[in-house]
Amino acid sequence: MSDYQPRQFPWHILVFLGPGLLIYLTFSVYPLLDTLWLGFFQETEGGQRVFAGLDNYRTLLLDAVWSEPFWNALWNNTKFFLIHMLVQNPIGLFLAALLSSPKLRLRNTYRTLIFMPTMLSVVIIGFVWQLLLSPIWGISEEFMYSIGLGQYFDAWLGKESSALITLALISVWQFVGIPMMLIYAAMLSIPDDLIDASVVDGSNAWQTFWNIKLPLILPTIAMVSILTFVANFNAFELIYAVKGALAGPNFSTDIMGTLFYRTFFGFQLQSGSTTMGAAVATLMFLVILVGVMLYLFVIQRRLKRFQL
Repeated sequence: MSDYQPRQFPWHILVFLGPGLLIYLTFSVYPLLDTLWLGFFQETEGGQRVFAGLDNYRTLLLDAVWSEPFWNALWNNTKFFLIHMLVQNPIGLFLAALLSSPKLRLRNTYRTLIFMPTMLSVVIIGFVWQLLLSPIWGISEEFMYSIGLGQYFDAWLGKESSALITLALISVWQFVGIPMMLIYAAMLSIPDDLIDASVVDGSNAWQTFWNIKLPLILPTIAMVSILTFVANFNAFELIYAVKGALAGPNFSTDIMGTLFYRTFFGFQLQSGSTTMGAAVATLMFLVILVGVMLYLFVIQRRLKRFQL
């Protein structure tokens, strides 16, 4: 007789995974699918929903009333992301390289101070910087005059040409600690033997960083870049805290998050529409999805080939 016994199904795995999976399906998957489905409907004057196919998306992309705010918000969101990508991440890389140096004294204190704004509320950050940059009672003008740069002071948050850039730089100041810590952790994982070997070969600090450290932390930099992309195309709080739902002046700081808020909930004279709001949210999701897919199928593959 054979002693073979069929392997029992590991029911204990379902016991442990079930609650987490249920929460994920309830609060993440179901709302996403419901939003995607809701975008295919329109509301009648009687409050009923009728299936409209792609009419909402056609209206958002082509109709003169809706398309101009949408493309303006998408372009502003792109600029908001590029400022973070070109300013925040290089600064985070520089700070991480600086803090990873064993010769730097008090580096733990500096790391804590730089990361501290990340833990503060975005509403508090927006309110404080709004006070600091105010031409009426802010201290920025006096400070710039004290260092000889007073002629460059302006009402940056009140001008269409500079409001979005100013808000993006405020966001950079607050969140630069996140890429710094991620890259810093990657640098600490580099074996000391590689660094010592490069020093023995006569490499200076810059050559060691460029030829040894940077290639090894490229996957982390790529991860930081895609996190920056996702976070900035989901941005909302800072713009809303400083400029409100209208994202002034004259919608110059309007991004996809504030456009979705006004479309879904309504604001002042604009009435809210759940179906059009769902369409805006779906397009936000598609933009983020395309960016993540490009990262996975283009950048991630090249990084794996580079590592091989």
